[in-house]
Amino acid sequence: GTAILYPELSRVRTVQTIHNLAYQGRFWAADWHLLNLDPRYFVPEFLEFYGFIDFLKGGLVFADAITTVSPRYAEEIQTQQFGEGLDGVLRARTSRLRGILNGIDYRSWNPATDTALPLRYDADHLDGKAVCKAALQGEMGIQRDATAPLLAMITRLAGQKGVDVALTALPALLGESTAQLVVLGSGEPALEAGLRALSARFPGRVGVRLGYDEPLAHRIEAGADVFVMPSRYEPCGLNQMYSLRYGTVPVVHDTGGLHDTVQPVDETHDTGTGFRFSPCTPDALLAALRQAIALHADPVRWRRLMTNGMRQDFSWERSAGEYAALYAALPGMR
Repeated sequence: GTAILYPELSRVRTVQTIHNLAYQGRFWAADWHLLNLDPRYFVPEFLEFYGFIDFLKGGLVFADAITTVSPRYAEEIQTQQFGEGLDGVLRARTSRLRGILNGIDYRSWNPATDTALPLRYDADHLDGKAVCKAALQGEMGIQRDATAPLLAMITRLAGQKGVDVALTALPALLGESTAQLVVLGSGEPALEAGLRALSARFPGRVGVRLGYDEPLAHRIEAGADVFVMPSRYEPCGLNQMYSLRYGTVPVVHDTGGLHDTVQPVDETHDTGTGFRFSPCTPDALLAALRQAIALHADPVRWRRLMTNGMRQDFSWERSAGEYAALYAALPGMR
């Protein structure tokens, strides 16, 4: 019916981009009349999903191409573990599905030009990073110690982000080393309470700010040594890419966009940009953090690891070129 009312729509090509497959737009079947759609579309082949209307499913079924925000996540969402019930639909359309990594805006996230920092720096002039670290320790109420490895998390406090995994792993690390921790985020009350308790248990070594504060996020990226991202799944992730640019070494669960953007350290060849761990358990995270802290004790190699990351390019120019090529290849496009 729509094509008859709007004949020009029959020539329009559509691309459905999935950011996070968990958010699908499911509604009661009783709302079907609101859509002004033919009842023949309320079937499992189209918009019906276990008795519900599922808008994301409709997009996946009808789009000319499907993209998501990293190559690894494109593979993962075709499995039962990450498919959120739609893995069968995605496997059926696998020839139309591809992952294009998100970019980041280096005009906003660049330590050489960032006005939120007490002192700017770049890969060839790293002195500013030590100044940013000391200032961050002061701002977050933790001991000013230039040699202590300073860990950071900036995150939604949600199960997806693996904050509970970190809360289980970190007490052992803080107990056996001089490591410090700063956290910025808000979300589930139980996780907020867990962070408060960790801060109380390690006074002067754990600083927690509950809420959202964009300038502070920039100062944390600049001042920290290690960025911790134990996400259970992560379609793309931005903070690990910000961290690389700011010389803050990421420790990430080996999933989704984290897999695609963080290259594992190879200590024999001094290559790589961070540490990946799997499975997403406290033990695996703790092992990766111990590895990071051991390398941090070697300033020459740590500096090389930092600059490896700072020279990566995750700009939108590359991603935009991939989207443009995809659009140009759609059937009927000029």
